[in-house]
Amino acid sequence: MSGDPSLVKGPLKGYHHETYVLALPGGTGTVKVREPRSEILWFDRRCFRSEEELLRALQGHISRVPGIVDVAGMALQGFIEGRTLGEQRRPGRHVPDAAFEQIVGLFQEMVRVTPDMLSVERRCEDRDRAEDGDSDGFLERLLAFVEERVYRKNHAAFAGLFRALGISDESFTLLRKHVLGLQERPFCLLHADLHRENFVLDPKGWLWVIDWELAMLGDPLYDLATHLYLMRYPGDQESRMVREWCRLVERIRPGSSSGWERDLSLILDFKRAQSVFTDVIRVSLSLRDDAGFNWVALPVAAGKLQKILTAAAQPLGLPRVPSRPQIMAALIRWHGGQEAAQGDRAVLTGPGAS
Repeated sequence: MSGDPSLVKGPLKGYHHETYVLALPGGTGTVKVREPRSEILWFDRRCFRSEEELLRALQGHISRVPGIVDVAGMALQGFIEGRTLGEQRRPGRHVPDAAFEQIVGLFQEMVRVTPDMLSVERRCEDRDRAEDGDSDGFLERLLAFVEERVYRKNHAAFAGLFRALGISDESFTLLRKHVLGLQERPFCLLHADLHRENFVLDPKGWLWVIDWELAMLGDPLYDLATHLYLMRYPGDQESRMVREWCRLVERIRPGSSSGWERDLSLILDFKRAQSVFTDVIRVSLSLRDDAGFNWVALPVAAGKLQKILTAAAQPLGLPRVPSRPQIMAALIRWHGGQEAAQGDRAVLTGPGAS
């Protein structure tokens, strides 16, 4: 496509995709070519069928998102030159005021985009979508996705590990009771993955927003909660973001911040609980490679899971959180069970098996 292999850069750093950047012939632009990584587990509900078609629809609504270039019958995203906010300011550190104000401006633009304004094909059927304003129904559908597509889908392989960590079917019953009763808020466009690596600062200091594949239409407070959870602002800057967000969304669409004093903490609790189910699987799998079990990484992995479980103990109704040694022992037992299961399968499918 580029006509010159030396113009291709990559693969770029990224979790979900293998991404390359290429300059098109004749100086017509620089684009990204991406392919989902086959080995990656997807633990997030996706609303729109095509990120590229969504980006087309957002032109004129959101100031700085990648444009779309049509090349040989393919819609490719334009590449944004610059550095991510994460490269410049790691989680836990203050975000520069200029970037902070642009993030606030992004929320201001998104709350203007209502469900009826985007004629983009969606993945889910009408019956799987909450009615506009039904914040409870919106969160219930996200919760049900975690239960069915993360927990139950992987239960056969991870049941023993979940049980050892205090997680069971009842955890979802308790979580539902904990987050029940959200106030109604008018739905709008949500990015749903606004963390530091998805903000790119160009050489002029303008902030661009990339990776819209998890975007959805729903409760605006969910997007704020997800942003706070992922950004890890220092306390004073987090409080400032909440104040600025409430002021702006209420001015544009009254009712968008209704009940935030109670509901923001409940949605954050949902995010903490969601992290338990996804990270138990991801962390445990990260300890296995072609060489076997990674004993060196075990203490750090156990510490990470203990921290995640502690943060989610209340919404999941955990009477106690296992100690780090207990979590290490559970991970070792899980690994041993996986090896035994693989051995059994090898015997059953080996030469002479019937």
